[in-house]
Amino acid sequence: MMTQPSSTLTPRASDSISPKHMTQNLWRHRMLIWQLIKREVSQRYRASYLGLGWAFLTPLLLLLVYTFVFSVVLKTSWRGEVETPPEEFALIVFSGLAAFSVFSDVISRAPSLVLAVPNYVKKVIFPLEVLPVVALGTALINSGIMVSAVFVGHLLLAHSISATFFLLPLMYLPLVLLCLGLGWFLASLGVYVRDVGQGIGLLVQMIFFLSGVFYPITIVPEPFRSFMLLNPLATIIIGFRQILLWGEMPHWGWWAVWTLLASLFAWLAYIWFFKTKKGFADVM
Repeated sequence: MMTQPSSTLTPRASDSISPKHMTQNLWRHRMLIWQLIKREVSQRYRASYLGLGWAFLTPLLLLLVYTFVFSVVLKTSWRGEVETPPEEFALIVFSGLAAFSVFSDVISRAPSLVLAVPNYVKKVIFPLEVLPVVALGTALINSGIMVSAVFVGHLLLAHSISATFFLLPLMYLPLVLLCLGLGWFLASLGVYVRDVGQGIGLLVQMIFFLSGVFYPITIVPEPFRSFMLLNPLATIIIGFRQILLWGEMPHWGWWAVWTLLASLFAWLAYIWFFKTKKGFADVM
C-alpha cells in the first residue's frame, strides 16, 4: 500500500484547492494513517520497560515540579485571595498541559517530518500530506492519556464528574485544525529552510509561557490580558478547564471564531503543502 504507485494515493493538483477534496483525500488514506500511528506509538515505547506509561509519566513529573514552584513556592492561586490546594492546582495545570501538549508535539516534529523520510519523496509514490496527520494522531493519543488522568483525579477529589465533560471533543476541534495547519505549513517550510527546526523549540517555550498553562489569565494586567487572549491556545486551554473541571460552558463565541479561523488556516496550509511538495525531491 505504501510502495505501489496508484492514482488513489495522490489527488490531482486541482483537487488540492477544495476543502471537500482535502477531506476526501484524508478519508481515503484513513487506514494508512491509522497503521502509521500504531507503528509510531509502538516503536516509540517498544524498548522501554514502562512502555506507553512514559506518555503519562513524563508530563506527570513536570507537573509535580510546576505545582511545587507555582503553588507552594510562589503561591499562585486560581481563586483570588483563596489559596488553591496543591492537588487541585495540579489538576488545573494538567488539564492545560493536555491541550498544550498536542500543539507542542506537532509543531516540534513538523519541520523534520518530510526530511526524515527521503525515500518516500524520491523513490516512492507516497501521500506525504498524511505525515502531519500521523504526528497529530500520536499527539492526541498522549493528550488522551493526560485527560484520562485528569478525569480520574477529579473523580477522586470531587467524587463526581464534570457535567460538561462530554463536550470535550468540541474543544479539541479548533486545536486539531490549528495543529494540522501548522503541521502542513512547517513540514513543507522545513524542507526548504532548515533553520526552521532550530527555532521551533524556542518558539514552543515562548508560547507555553504566554498561554496560561500554569497561571490564570485573570492575574495578567488588563492591557496585556486582552493581548494574550488573542492567542488561540489560551482560549482553548481555558475551555479545557471549564469543561473538564468546573462544569462550565466555554465561551461559544470565541470557540466559533477560532474554529472558523483554524479551518481556513488548515485549508490554506494544505494548499501550500501541495504547491510546494513538487520541489521536495530537488532540495533533498
